Formats: sequence, C-alpha cells, structure tokens
Amino acid sequence: MLQQLSIQYFTIIDTLDLEFKPGMTVLTGETGAGKSILIDALLLALGGRGDSNAIRQGHERCTIAAGFNIQNLPNVKEWLAEHELTNSEDECLLRRIINNDGRSRAFINGQAIPLQQLRELGGLLVSIHGQHEHQTLLKPEKQRFLLDAYAGHAPLAKKVHTLYNDWRNTQAELANLQAQNEQRQARQELLAYQTQELAQLDLQIDELKALDVEQRQLANADRLLTNCQQLLNVLAEQDEGNVLRLLTAAQTQLNALQTLTPSLKAAAELLNNADIQINEAVNELRHYFSQLELNPERLTWVETRLSDIYELARKHHIPPDELISLQIRLQHELQQLENSDTAITQLQNKITQLEKEYLSAAEKLSASRKKAAKQLMPHIENSMQQLNMPGGRFCVHFTPNTDQQPASYGLEKIEFLVSTNPGQTLQPLVKIVSGGELSRISLAIQVLTAQTDSTPTLIFDEVDVGIGGGTAEIVGRLLRQLADKTQVLCVTHLPQVAAQSQQHLQISKATENAITQTYVQDLNNNAKIQEIARMLGGVKITRQTLAHAKEMLGIA
Repeated sequence: MLQQLSIQYFTIIDTLDLEFKPGMTVLTGETGAGKSILIDALLLALGGRGDSNAIRQGHERCTIAAGFNIQNLPNVKEWLAEHELTNSEDECLLRRIINNDGRSRAFINGQAIPLQQLRELGGLLVSIHGQHEHQTLLKPEKQRFLLDAYAGHAPLAKKVHTLYNDWRNTQAELANLQAQNEQRQARQELLAYQTQELAQLDLQIDELKALDVEQRQLANADRLLTNCQQLLNVLAEQDEGNVLRLLTAAQTQLNALQTLTPSLKAAAELLNNADIQINEAVNELRHYFSQLELNPERLTWVETRLSDIYELARKHHIPPDELISLQIRLQHELQQLENSDTAITQLQNKITQLEKEYLSAAEKLSASRKKAAKQLMPHIENSMQQLNMPGGRFCVHFTPNTDQQPASYGLEKIEFLVSTNPGQTLQPLVKIVSGGELSRISLAIQVLTAQTDSTPTLIFDEVDVGIGGGTAEIVGRLLRQLADKTQVLCVTHLPQVAAQSQQHLQISKATENAITQTYVQDLNNNAKIQEIARMLGGVKITRQTLAHAKEMLGIA
C-alpha cells in the first residue's frame, strides 16, 4: 500500500509530505484547490509523462517520491529481485526528478533505472480509475478489458495475443515468399547458369598467379634461352676468356704472392669465395637452361586460359582473383532458392500449428470470459438497483467472429448491454443510457472489477461525477466495502462519499505576495465535520448543516 508521498517544487506545491493510512482515504477541497495535482504528482512517481512545465516557477527541478509497504506483495518482491532492486526491508521507494531542461531521472530504492522499469513497477503498485473513464466504457475494447480484469486471466489473454501476432507474422512471411515466386524462378535460372559457367572454369586457388608467371616465361622463352646461353659462355663455357678460367689464373698468381707477404691472405680468401659462388651460379643457370623449351602449344593454352578467366571476371565486374569467392556465394544463394519450396512448406506447417495452439488458448479464454460474465452480471444488476435504477438489467453479450480468422482479442466480440427501466429491452450502453445513468453503471462496474484487482492501491479520481442524493451515499458505501480488501484513495466532491472515509485529507490553496501555494491537512473528527458541512452547505455553514454532517459521520 501507499504509505508516503513527498512532493517538492511541483506546479503550485512548494514542499509537501503526506502519510496515507490503510482503508479508504478521501481528498476533498474547493474546485481548483489542487486535488488532481496530487494524483498527477503520484502519476509522475509511477513513471507517467512529465516535462519542465511541471516545475514550480523559480526552481530548477521538481522531485516526487512515493513510499510503499510491500510486505504482502510477493509479485512486487519477485519483480524487484528479478531486476536486482530489492531493499532489505519490506518497503519500496520510487523517486522521480524532472529538470528544467525537460529531462528526468527515475530511481527505485535509490538505484537509477530506465523510465520503462518505473512504469512496470508502478503498474503493480497502483491502479487509477479516472473521472472520464465512464466515457471510455462506451468502447467495446474497454468493456472487454474490464471483463478480462474481473476474470483475472491476464496471462491467458496475453498468450492468445502473442499467438495471434506469431500467426500474423508467419502469414506475412509466407505471403512475401510466395509473392517473390516468379522473381525467384528467374533468379534461380540465372544463378544456375552462372554457377555452371564458374564450375566449368574450375579456377583453383593461386592458379591465376601461377599462370601469369608461366605465361611470361613461355612468351619470352627464345630470349631467355639465348641470354642464358650467353651468360653460361661468359661465365664458364667459352674456350678462352671465361670468368672461371680468368678467376683461376688470378687465384694462382695471388697464391704465389702470399708466400712473399701474409697481407694478401684476405684477398685470396675473397677470390676463393668468389670462385665458389660463381660455380653455384653457373650450376643454377645450367639447371634453369635445361628446363627451358620453346612450347608454343603450351603458351597458346596458357594464354587462352588467362583470357577465359579475365573475360568471366569482366562479365561479373569483379577482379579475377575474386571469382572463387563469387562462385561460393552464388552457389549458396542458389541452394537457398532451391530450398525455398521447403521453406514454404515449413511456413504452411507452422501456420497450421499456430492456428491449433491459438484455437486451444482462445477457447479456454472464451470459457473463462463466459464464466466470469455469468458471475459479474448479477452483481452489476444488484449494484444498479442500489444506485437508484430499479428494475435495471445488465448482460455481457458475446458475438462470435464471422470471418473464422484469428483475432488478437480472441474468438468473439464482447459488448455490455443494459436496460435501465423495467420492461425496456437490453441495448448497448452507447444507445440508451443518459449521462447520470452511465456514471452510475460505470462506477458499479469499476468497483466490482476492482475487487479482483491484485493492485494494492486503487485511486478513484472524481468517478462519482453526475451522482448525488441517496445514490451518492450508496457509492460511498461501495467504496468503503472495497477498502476492506485494498487501499482506496478517492478524490470526491460528494459529502456522502467523504463521510465514509477512514482518512480525510483536505486540499486548499492560498495566495500570498502573488504566489499561490497548495496545502494539505489530515483532518481530525471535528475538522472532518466542518469539511463535510462545507461540502453540504453553501457560503454560510449553519448549525443545521453541522448537525447534518455530524449525523452523516455517525451513520458511517
């Protein structure tokens, strides 16, 4: 339950600290005093939208903090543990800060968190029924939501919605695949031709580089043979004046000189090394020369092979060395296209399975809805009698979907039918109820559906608009009965409702030095009599009005 609400620099509130008690708490005050401002502040603490306009003039930021007792709320404790936000005590503190640049920060138990998490937790702690909710009650989707809330089958409704989304997405995937069928066939034919062409080329890794080397060698074989022979002649093979003979003569002469001076030893060693290296060079040249041959047929084949490779590369607008990777990619794409028929079959099977699962879950949802409707209808009718609609009747009407296709909400449309006068046929709400009747029916439905709400704190923000007299007293009793099961906060203008409260907060405002300030007072019994008398009477509160107020409190 909500225990504390602290507000600082919010709209016309400077600083305000409120403590809330279990049971039924009412907030009353003159129109414009700021009753709804407190609800707006709490909404911000729960993750509602906020901007810099919420900040009190002259300040840089506003802060709203809401403290809750979660001792008996296992679902809240589980959520906090799952998000590693657990406090060591059975308390939970939500805090929201809005800066004058429009940015905001959110905290749970002192830890900064994303705003979405604050909204998630806030939805587990507080449920708000607004003063305009009776207008939304005219919409079938709102009626379905209220019935589902009363039935308490939210996980089942969510499962139906999820299965519907999966079915719809799979249908779209299948339709897209089928629509591409003609393009797929054309693409498949092209890929088959291209992969066959690449397979026939059969280019090997590093083959292009080897072919380039071989082509240069074969194309220049005549020149290479001539030059190699000339080099061999110069180095070793001509009869006179070749390098090796001259070097041998030089070595002989230098060795003779070494006997006269040791200083020529290093030069002699260098000549010996030169002799060894030249002999090795000659051997290498002879080996290369022996392998060289004039082979125009091989040259023609190599050049044709290179031409084929470069021609196919130009055809695909890629460098020749990327042809192998292209072949792999095209083969993979072709394989996927060839398997698309299998994919279509798999999608069709998946759709069939999803339809079965959807139908099973939707039938369970329908059964749960009908069971809940059967329980809800007599309760609503009983409340209608109490709320000054004698002979009033209420029915939840189910209309099966005619197109036999899954829908996100289930197998049928749901509509509330009412009759507000004896002998009148049941008709949709939008057709027959007046504003006052709609307010009473809406309140009856909200109070009854709220009894099954697991949210520990329920807020009713002027939901009793358009109700008065004895009916208002019954409304107060209904809210008081609801407060026996959960904490109820009620913003009201009706003294009959206020008299039923266990805690009464009076909202007022005052202007000093052109600055307006909202104040909240937790009323004791005497002050409560005065406030209810104000709500009952006019400008002047008489003894009779005070006596009436005291009597109302005594009866409550």
